[in-house]
This record gives sequence, structure tokens and C-alpha cells, in this order.
Amino acid sequence: QVQLVEYGGGLVQAGGSLRLSCTASGRFFSSRDMAFFRQAPGKEREFVVAITWSGAPNYADAVKGRFTISRDNAKNTVYLQMNSLIPEDTAVYYCATRVGTSPFGSWGQGTQVTVSS
Repeated sequence: QVQLVEYGGGLVQAGGSLRLSCTASGRFFSSRDMAFFRQAPGKEREFVVAITWSGAPNYADAVKGRFTISRDNAKNTVYLQMNSLIPEDTAVYYCATRVGTSPFGSWGQGTQVTVSS
């Protein structure tokens, strides 16, 4: 069972930047797709971005051009660089993983991102 731990949340002013990281325990990280989801207060969890095991990214329209996902297989870690943050990006950000076409799961504990206006 893989375990995921997120780091890097915090409070930032609109227009600022944050970098989240997610580190996975266990083996075969390089075979896993990785993703970030987020959940704002009173809203359902939504997809933000994913990166395949081969490094291909897929971004939600809301973050395209502002967020960049990358991975370091040697460190079992995926990174989310968030630039030009807006208050609507305020949420708890969760890391998740999957193998093949299974649903994303093995959720991390989440990290709070708050963007002030």
C-alpha cells in the first residue's frame, strides 16, 4: 500500500507563488501516474493536474498556464509549482496516485493553500 505525504502549503497573496511536493513511500513510483486534486470549503473535490508515469501532464482548464507539474522518480516525489495564484485557488490540496487506468486513490493528508486578495 503506497502512502503519500504532501508538503508546501501556506498563505500567499494574490499573484504570488507556492510549490507543493508529494512524496510516495514504497516501490514502483516510476510506474505510477500522480495527480493533485483540491477541495475548497463547501465544494466537492476537483481535479487540478496529473502527470503520467512517462511524464505527460494534463491540466484542468482553471490552472492551465499558471501551474506546472513535474516529477523526480529518483526521489519518489512529484512537484506542483503554482504561479499567479488567485483567491479561487484557496483549497486543501491532495495528492493521489494510480497504476494503469484504475481510479486515483491512496490520498495524502492534504495541505492547505490560502490565497489572500
